[in-house]
Amino acid sequence: MERRKGTFNGNRNGNRNGSRGNFGKRTFGPTDAYELPSAASTLEEKVIVAALKRCGGDGVPSRSLQREAGIRDKDAFYDALHSLKDKGEITVDKDHWVKLVPRGGDIEAQIVSLSERFGFARPKLGGEDIFVPGSALKGAFVGDQVILTDLQKRDKGPSGRVKRIVARSEAPMTGTVHVDETGARVTPDGSLRYDLHVAGSLNGAKDMDKVLIAPKQDSRGDWTQAEIQSVFGTGESARVCADAIIVRCGIPTEFPPEVLAEAEEISKMTVTPEDIAQRLDLRDEPIFTIDSADAKDLDDAICVHKTENGYKLGVHIADVSHYVKAKSAIDNEAYRRGTSVYFADRVIPMLPEALSNGVCSLNAGTEKLTFSALMEFDTQGNMTHYEFRKAVINSKVRGVYSEVNEILAGTASQQLLDKYAPVMDSLMAAYELFHVFQKAAEARGNMDLSSDETKFVLDENGVCVQLLPRTTGEAEQLIEQMMIAANIASARAALKAEIPFLYRVHERPQPDRVDELAELLERLGIPCRELRKGKPSTKDFGAILDRVKGTPRESLVNQRVLRTMEKAHYADREIGHFGLALGEYSHFTSPIRRYPDTSIHRILSDLVAGADQTTLKRRYGEFTSLAAAQSSQTEVRAVTGERSAEDCYIAEYMKAHLGERHTGIISGVTPKGIFVKLENNAEGFVSLNEFENREFEYDGEVSHRDLRSGRVLMMGEEIGIIVAAADVATGRVDFVPQEP
Repeated sequence: MERRKGTFNGNRNGNRNGSRGNFGKRTFGPTDAYELPSAASTLEEKVIVAALKRCGGDGVPSRSLQREAGIRDKDAFYDALHSLKDKGEITVDKDHWVKLVPRGGDIEAQIVSLSERFGFARPKLGGEDIFVPGSALKGAFVGDQVILTDLQKRDKGPSGRVKRIVARSEAPMTGTVHVDETGARVTPDGSLRYDLHVAGSLNGAKDMDKVLIAPKQDSRGDWTQAEIQSVFGTGESARVCADAIIVRCGIPTEFPPEVLAEAEEISKMTVTPEDIAQRLDLRDEPIFTIDSADAKDLDDAICVHKTENGYKLGVHIADVSHYVKAKSAIDNEAYRRGTSVYFADRVIPMLPEALSNGVCSLNAGTEKLTFSALMEFDTQGNMTHYEFRKAVINSKVRGVYSEVNEILAGTASQQLLDKYAPVMDSLMAAYELFHVFQKAAEARGNMDLSSDETKFVLDENGVCVQLLPRTTGEAEQLIEQMMIAANIASARAALKAEIPFLYRVHERPQPDRVDELAELLERLGIPCRELRKGKPSTKDFGAILDRVKGTPRESLVNQRVLRTMEKAHYADREIGHFGLALGEYSHFTSPIRRYPDTSIHRILSDLVAGADQTTLKRRYGEFTSLAAAQSSQTEVRAVTGERSAEDCYIAEYMKAHLGERHTGIISGVTPKGIFVKLENNAEGFVSLNEFENREFEYDGEVSHRDLRSGRVLMMGEEIGIIVAAADVATGRVDFVPQEP
């Protein structure tokens, strides 16, 4: 079982220090009524919106709209129409009458950031965040759903006023206690950007403790106070901070009793003769797993044979849907969790361990039930056949990535070679097929984004004592390519059958973001003519990544390309995966740790069992839409929690290395300073105030230039730093320059 890999989820760090610095002193020029920008992103969507505007406000039948828009490709037209409907840009009634949704007037929004004198609200239908003066908040708090009115277009962005609060946020809030001679206050975590005075008892909290709080309004209705509800422990421990992050993000940790009871009963189940008789018997096949040495939930196994015309690949996935029935207590809890969540010191599983590490895990030497994707490929890597079968397997070897990497590198000991002897032919055939898949991916333009993941080494007390870049060898890449093949096959099966399904989709990046990336690259002196031609392809982005590979700016450009991309998510319509340059894609291969995979297994199981299209549409039509939205939300929740905790562990490690000198790469530039990233992936902020006798001029994007000496602090360039401070509670690290 692997940790969550990079899946084009967009900006890793969000707005970093200094990005909101000027909003507190806004001066507004002339105003106009503000209208939310159109959510249309593709050429087809923009043409449709333009056609609807020409037709007036009463709308138009969809067939007439297609003619008016001039889109000849019917599939492209209706794909764009569905996308606009999903974005809330249009309405389509039962008679297929299409209307634009008005973008002006009052709008629904959520308060996403709150300072003492102002806040920001994010429109529900998309668009940039809207500035709300403190006097116009009407008591709204972070996370509240509101109606905004009096929208104005101003020099520095849109502004508005809260008309009414629709729903109060129920999200937990955590923070760090500070106690001094003036009293006690709490610095909240997240997007509340000012301290709250402690109202009442400290409830046992001490200075620098992490606490769960309930914000309170004062007599004037302002949110200035906090009641301490419980204490996690010292905020100087990353492990304690992770505890608080889990609560703040709303990540479920405890399984309800009824779920554990169901899991206990399921764990007693064995593979029976009846099971074997009803399934494809693959127990004699040279099937094996490859995973990390400490993995316990082994949910995928493979087997590859060379054929006269190419290769046969079997991807055998734990048959979770056989054990976890729809709408059971376990299924309902898995839907709520959506995914397993990975922290440096723990895994919060989607399924109880009795299933994930027991009856569902494909342990070597035991009979296990699988849902298997059986595929055939020619010598160019083209899939010539696929089918899905319920099977029973007996894995011959419990492979480990590091061991397989030694075998592939030709450095394995005889002991290792003996261990893998039962599956060596299958492994070598898989290695050949892996290279075929790699060439096919390169030909279609797959982006090779290098990973910036960090491996955290903890001591016996859970304290981070080492940061290591997480490396990916050929064994890891081999398994990833085999899983991608199965994911493609599952999407094709659903599209061919025209049944409800869950797809893993990744839209083309927005043109304005591509332009911003191109401008940045040009400022850095990196050729990017591919991005200026209009609608660049995945292959075009791949060419830029290849251009910087092995250079000091590789990590920076990887990061910036990733931020340019849209976030991958789940959908009940197939629109393709831009990052992988694939027209069909889904998630089939990890049902132990991802709910969409469990759902896909259930749908395909019914298809394999003979359910017709009408039955499947009735059974899963509404479900796939709901599950796609829920799974996307829980994925964002998990990633947010994981990355917040990683920042705390990095700060914990750096705190033990104050005063050390390092050379890093300038990874970001803000009006107030620069961010510097070290080789171990730790990133810290260097304030411009730390440079002596300098008068820096910010170019607004990539550099600061000292007007006195001519020195330039340019993104992507090296700089020597000294580790100055690290705050575990906030995950912030500060550096000072070696040469001020």
